[in-house]
Amino acid sequence: MKTETHPDVHPVVFIDTSCGVEFITTSTMKSDETREINGVTHFVIPLEISSASHPFYTGKQVFIDTARRVEKFQEKMKKVESAQGERKGKKAKRAAKAAVKAKKTEKENAEA
Repeated sequence: MKTETHPDVHPVVFIDTSCGVEFITTSTMKSDETREINGVTHFVIPLEISSASHPFYTGKQVFIDTARRVEKFQEKMKKVESAQGERKGKKAKRAAKAAVKAKKTEKENAEA
């Protein structure tokens, strides 16, 4: 059998940066930051979201905006909504074309 096929497993602390909850477990992930807990050195891995802060698990709709994602999305939605107010729908465009065509045919019939 091959030797050293399995990765190294280390004690790790996953920290949810949005609510501060810590999960102590083992993982193959490493980081430069370490913390000693109960005499054991753990690697510290920051997380933006976890089961402690995710809306699906908490049942609360909370916006966690670490990289301005929510604000960017809301700005995009405002642009789309304003553009929708200015645009005409298909029916309005077709009706306008039909009106122009009807005027053109009336004009041609009046000249003849």
